[in-house]
Amino acid sequence: MTIPAAEASMMNPVELFMTADWVVKSVMVGLAVASVWSWTVIIDKAFRFFSLNQQADAFEKAISSGRSLEDVAAQAGPEPTHALPRMLVIALSDWRETRRKGPLTDTEGNLLMTRIDRALDSLIAREGQRIEEGLGVLSVVATASPFIGLFGTVWGIMNAFGRIAAAGNTNLTTVAPAIAEALFATAVGLAAAIPAYIAYNKFSIDAGKFTGRLESFADDLQAAVARRLGGGAATPPPPPPPPSSDLNFRRSV
Repeated sequence: MTIPAAEASMMNPVELFMTADWVVKSVMVGLAVASVWSWTVIIDKAFRFFSLNQQADAFEKAISSGRSLEDVAAQAGPEPTHALPRMLVIALSDWRETRRKGPLTDTEGNLLMTRIDRALDSLIAREGQRIEEGLGVLSVVATASPFIGLFGTVWGIMNAFGRIAAAGNTNLTTVAPAIAEALFATAVGLAAAIPAYIAYNKFSIDAGKFTGRLESFADDLQAAVARRLGGGAATPPPPPPPPSSDLNFRRSV
């Protein structure tokens, strides 16, 4: 079955764009740019979350392997890029600094816990903001694109009525191209909005899970410090041992 030329042109996105009104063209171009922008964010976030979780898995595996925290921190380096080893480095640094001063009083122990807690909370807050960068773009594209496409549709339908008035008849051949252009603007808007909406919700959940992972690790670190402080208060050792063997870590299941 042969498709008429006019009908075939209405199924061709390039033809629909080239024959569209300049307003509808502007809408389509704007939506295409928004779609490319959102896909750039989507691809970047997918790789970032994959890398973050992969590094977190490797770090937690090293922690649960029975190695000392000093060894794990030394392997991560003085300024690790991932949040989990950075939290460990911060806690160990504060612990060493305080232990060098000798046995701790209850007040000094409480001050140490408060200092570690604030440092870890600050790091978690900054990391949460960092991993959520770009989600605002997805939110805007997801919510605004359908309405922008709808504006192009309304404008195209207005053109269709103008052609009806100019032609003086209601023949479908007269108005079909303009209606097709209008509906194509809506389709472009939905094509930009749907992936952005799905990705925004998916990455928002991933960001919440990763932040929860950081908070859980922070709780474990503080519990390890609290256990050592409590043990030290009950049976103070003769000369204090080296800091590397003071801090034990137990992950609660």
